[in-house]
Amino acid sequence: MTSSMSRRSLFAATGAVLAIGLTACASSDTLAKQAAAGDSKGFVAGDGSVTEYAPAKRSAPVEFSGKLFDGSTVTAAGLRGKVTVLNFWYAACSPCREEAPELQALHVEFEPQGVDFYGVNIRDEVATAEAFERSYKLTYPSIMDKDGGVLLALSKRNLVPPAAVPTTLVLDKQGSVSARILGPADKGTLKALITSALAEK
Repeated sequence: MTSSMSRRSLFAATGAVLAIGLTACASSDTLAKQAAAGDSKGFVAGDGSVTEYAPAKRSAPVEFSGKLFDGSTVTAAGLRGKVTVLNFWYAACSPCREEAPELQALHVEFEPQGVDFYGVNIRDEVATAEAFERSYKLTYPSIMDKDGGVLLALSKRNLVPPAAVPTTLVLDKQGSVSARILGPADKGTLKALITSALAEK
């Protein structure tokens, strides 16, 4: 009787350990897990991580060029000298809709301090993107990146996971990435990251 109970206890304990191990493995790569799920939500959400890079640890200034929905061109080189926020989005992405009002509020708050905000729309046609901007009263411009040029330029540098939307980058005044948010941008967190970049000499 005692031997049988001991065996049952051992099996139960082993099962619990295996379950914990499998849970740890499953949660270790959130983006890969979502990509493998094959569901129809239309986006792979970021894992919510926030990374701030110390000045000495930052990569070289980013390089890209893209057309805005109004037809004008923006280049990474043209943004230097200012703190810039880049937000990767598209209209059918529900986390992008959730964060849009907060991004607009931060744009209004920081525009007088010379901070540039740009969306990078990775999927939509002009009409769809403009309808989104009207719905959320966005007054900052977006780059048309359906061909993936800007996304590719930054994903090659491991700055933006190609499938994780939304992603928000803060560029310092030299054009290097000073911070990155994977997933919806929390207003307070992004405000702190922008303020930190503005305070740098």
